[in-house]
Amino acid sequence: MKQKVFEAATTKRIALVAHDNYKPALVEWASFNKDLLAQHEIYSTGTTGALLEKELDLSVHRLQSGPLGGDLQIGAMIAEGRIDLLIFFWDPLEPHPHDPDVKALLRIAAVWNLPIACNRASADFIISSPLMSSPYERIFPDYERYRQRTIKSRSASKAS
Repeated sequence: MKQKVFEAATTKRIALVAHDNYKPALVEWASFNKDLLAQHEIYSTGTTGALLEKELDLSVHRLQSGPLGGDLQIGAMIAEGRIDLLIFFWDPLEPHPHDPDVKALLRIAAVWNLPIACNRASADFIISSPLMSSPYERIFPDYERYRQRTIKSRSASKAS
């Protein structure tokens, strides 16, 4: 499969998301990394974004709350090339009414080869990478062939 390259600038567009039980941990992590995060553009789902703005005194682009579509909004931004990094402190032990949205968000991040941190340890490794402060060429499959594939219509399938 052919590949494409997307160049992320020095200033990254970072999505910060957390389930309710993990919001305090994300806010603590973000507070510890405030100086570094201040060098980038921060996007967040509604409730998490409000907490981050209050605690960090940084500008945060706030979207809808996760269960109200915020996870899907971030997923759409990833598909459009408008997010460079996803940090999502998700709760693996608690069922959520928007679990399909969470799965879709993580899936679309993987489709576009986006760096994903799902806990504090992975967030620490990613945020401390020298790649955070330099341009980065993210390589992902060229999906043009997939987009151009021929799909048989229902009526064509019945005729054969």
